[in-house]
Order: sequence, then C-alpha cells, then structure tokens
Amino acid sequence: MKISLPPFNQARVLVVGDLMLDRYWQGQCARISPEAPVPVVDIASTEERPGGAANVALNVAALGASCTLIGVVGKDEDGRTLRGRLEAAGVVCHFVEQENWRTPVKLRVLSQHQQLLRMDFEDRLPRSCSAVVEGLVAEHVADHDCVILQDYDKGVICNPANLIQAAVARSTPVVVDPKHKALSAYTGATLIKPNMSEFEAYSGTLPDHNAMQQAAYKLVEDCGLQALLVTRGAEGMLLVEADGTHANLPSRAVDVHDVTGAGDTVAAVLGTMIALGEGFEASALVANLAASIVVSKLGTASATAAEIQREISRGLHVDRGVLGLDALREQVAGAKSLGEKIVFTNGCFDILHAGHISYLEEARALGDRLVVAINSDASVRELKGAGRPVNNLEARMHVLSGLSAVDWVVAFSEATPENLLRDLQPDLLVKGGDYGISGVVGADIVQAYGGEVKVLGLVEGVSTSRILEQAKR
Repeated sequence: MKISLPPFNQARVLVVGDLMLDRYWQGQCARISPEAPVPVVDIASTEERPGGAANVALNVAALGASCTLIGVVGKDEDGRTLRGRLEAAGVVCHFVEQENWRTPVKLRVLSQHQQLLRMDFEDRLPRSCSAVVEGLVAEHVADHDCVILQDYDKGVICNPANLIQAAVARSTPVVVDPKHKALSAYTGATLIKPNMSEFEAYSGTLPDHNAMQQAAYKLVEDCGLQALLVTRGAEGMLLVEADGTHANLPSRAVDVHDVTGAGDTVAAVLGTMIALGEGFEASALVANLAASIVVSKLGTASATAAEIQREISRGLHVDRGVLGLDALREQVAGAKSLGEKIVFTNGCFDILHAGHISYLEEARALGDRLVVAINSDASVRELKGAGRPVNNLEARMHVLSGLSAVDWVVAFSEATPENLLRDLQPDLLVKGGDYGISGVVGADIVQAYGGEVKVLGLVEGVSTSRILEQAKR
C-alpha cells in the first residue's frame, strides 16, 4: 500500500484531554557553578508552546483540518497564553476555567539543543471538572468526524467510557492515546495507540515479536477495538486489526533532535486520517512518516501536510542501483515506511538473456521495489563448476542495475541468501522454476515473519547453459 494524502481540510476533529503549556529556556552553557556541581546556563531566549492535548490540536490544525479542543485551564496568565496560541492557529477552544488551580506548565532548560532539566508545575485537578468536560463533549461530538482522547491521566478524563459511549452513540470513531490508566478503561474505542511500555503494562513482558502480536490481538478482542497501534520508538510500529490483519511499520532513518511530542503527532494524524474514512494501515503509515518529521525538529513540534507530501515525494525517488548491505537496509526500511511492497529474488545472472528479462519484469510487477541478490564469483563456481562465471561479479551487477525492472542489486558470498532474507525481511520472495514453494531456499524464513513466496515460470528454450553450448559449437 503506497501512501497518499487525503483532503485534510475536509476533516472535523474533536480533541479532548489534558492541556499544558510547554516553556523553553535556552542559552549557552560553558561553566560549572561554584556553589554545586551543576551546569550554569546563561539564558538567552524563552519560548512557549501548547503541550499535551493542546499539541495534538495544533498538529491537527497544522494538517489543515478543522479542530475543536476541549480541556481545562486555570484562570491565570498561562491559561490565557495557551488559549491565545491555539486560537491563533485556528483551533476552536472550549475550555473549563478552573478557579484556584494553575494551568500545568512544563519548563525545559536547553543548551546546544540538549535538554538539561525539566521542571513541572501542576496540581491535581478536582474530579468535578471531568463531568463538565463530559457535558461539553456530548454537546459538540455530533459536529465532528472523529474524537481523539489524549489522556495524560491528570484528571480531565476520569471516565473514558462515558466519552467513548457519547461518540459511539453518534457513530463517531474514537482514537485514544493513553497514559497510566489500564488499557481496558478504553473498551469500545475505535483504535488505541499505546507505546511499548504501556502495552506491556497490560500484557506483561513479551519475549519476541510473535508473542507481542498475539497479545495485541487479544487486547483488540478483549476491549472490542477495531484496531491497535503499538508505537515502539526506533523499532517502528505494530498495527493489528480486528479482522485478523496486521502490519509492521519500520521507523524511518532520520537525525533525531527531540522526541518530545512525537506521540501527539501520531495521535493527531491517526485521528485526522480516520475522520476522512481512511483505512487503519494507510492512517498508520502517514502517522509514522509525520512522526519522523517532528523528531527531527527541536521541542514540541508539528508536521504540516506540505512537509509530509515532500517526504513522500522524496521517498519515491530513492537511490537505485548497486548498494552495500547497510545502504540497502536503509533504502528498504524507507520504502517500507512509505507502504511500498518489497520483492526479493536471487541468482547468478551470469549471461543475461530474454528469460532473465521476462522473469525480472514479472517479479517487479508483483510489488513496488525489486531487490536482486547476486551470487559472488566464488559461490557461482561452487554452484556451476569450473569456467563459471563467464562474467565477473562487478560486470554482472552493473548489467542488472541498468534494467528498468530492477531497483537494487546486492551481492552475497554465502551459499544461500538466507541471511539477507532475515536481515531485509522482504514482503515477497520469488524464484523461477518448476518446483513447489517448499523447494525455494529461504521460503520458511519469509513465511515465518508473515511474508509471501511465489514461484514464477521460466521462458521455454532459453538458458545460460544452452547459450554457452551454442557458443562452443
């Protein structure tokens, strides 16, 4: 599935959750305090940005969607600042203003783009506020296409079931970004997006990917969800759906400057995509891409539709040709993160002929990218005997890389490409021949992680051996 962006400006998203103001103090740090072994930062600039559910709302607005935000602020300057920043971005704010309670503030001290210290200024919210929030949600949910519950467990959402029920009664999907509460508290939601630690708080420690997948399906069933998206940081994301399908989305290789707010971005994109009727996998793919954009920025940030489209366009023009394993691994991961299907085949490809061309074109038509793994000279001699290969490895790779059907060419020196298959995990392994799938080397490896294996037919009367025999005659 390739990524494409829907018309975000047609989405109406309601965000509900805990609001906070993120404050940044930045400056140079060149000395240690004589009073204690701590760094001294000469503050040169300050900045304030909406955080928590307010950042989710900003991310929704940054996509170009219509966004309404419901939450609680104190009757103080920080609350007024928060409202001002949000309304300036086009967010419609329905705030409960709480007397004798301060708007939560997170103060971060940074130097050379590194966070040195964070200080939180917050009080527990009176439980009575939750009922007022529920009333506002009931009043506004009918005017929206999706509800995002951004629950930091600070008191705004005390009874998630009430909010979910209000949305479900209107056939409005609900996306939940949880924290601290038991995941069962969100039973009946459309999709829940826990991170790995939150997921393991429900399932217990998971020994491997298979166990994680099974636990995810159990959670979907137990909580009556349509889908579950587990975010795993550098390990990417796992999406499972109630219909039994699943997808593993690798993280994109980017320079990470700050992971603050990346989860908010994922929730915002998921909710906006789902509001427009997009499928869960397509929504997760775009959210994954948006997260890679915001972590490359400093502080709480947003990803715009233009930035996401630019990354999609850039990804569709990745490097082609002969690559080493490290470079190929990066290209394959990038293509997968864009929803592209990776096809893998291997062989000696000593003297390229019409049969090879037809086979490679057929293999490429089965997906979006074709990886051709080619035997080293030594392994060709071991397979084919003395006198082979006729063309050395460099020449064979160069010819293959010039074919329009081939995206990437990589060499391997082992007897089989099994290690490459374990490393790259292509979506589809293809081979040409007249044997069954069980006879394909590496088929068991690919099938074990959920990939496919296909055997393609060969062009009759064409082979390298026959060409060589004719040349000898």
